[in-house]
Amino acid sequence: MKTYYRLILGSKSKYADECFKGNFVGVDFGIHQDLSGRFHDTWRDFNEEFIPVYLENHPDKNKIAAGLACATIWLVSKYLKNGDIVICPNGSGSYMVGEISGDYSYQHDQILPHRRPVKWYPNLIERSAMSEALRNSTGAIGTYCDITKYTEEIEMLIGGTKPPVIIST
Repeated sequence: MKTYYRLILGSKSKYADECFKGNFVGVDFGIHQDLSGRFHDTWRDFNEEFIPVYLENHPDKNKIAAGLACATIWLVSKYLKNGDIVICPNGSGSYMVGEISGDYSYQHDQILPHRRPVKWYPNLIERSAMSEALRNSTGAIGTYCDITKYTEEIEMLIGGTKPPVIIST
């Protein structure tokens, strides 16, 4: 089954343009090592191994922050499958839409080094075109959020049509 995720590309989407031009999405979180072959089947197992690594690199952070960071690395690098859709804010009120098109790679000394290749769609989704429910979900805090329950609306927006508006009096 195809999943849909909103993914922020760097703090305040500061790397969105570079990701769009480079055809990738990625995360960082300060774990500076190639994780190829290290992804467990579940985020819990991955976290068990890498929370101590994260905390060693970030002694000012707590275990909750470490768990969220590690789970995000696992989700982007392992859980997302080829064909899954990512919707990424561009920092200007619109969202870039892309399809995961390849496996994890590590790009040492680059922005967002834990990466996945993406085939970006040519059109943007304007935040104002989204339903209130989808706007609320895409506005959630955190690097990612699952928006699969809005599949029908997202597919309509990708196709360039607005979802129908229901007015009740």
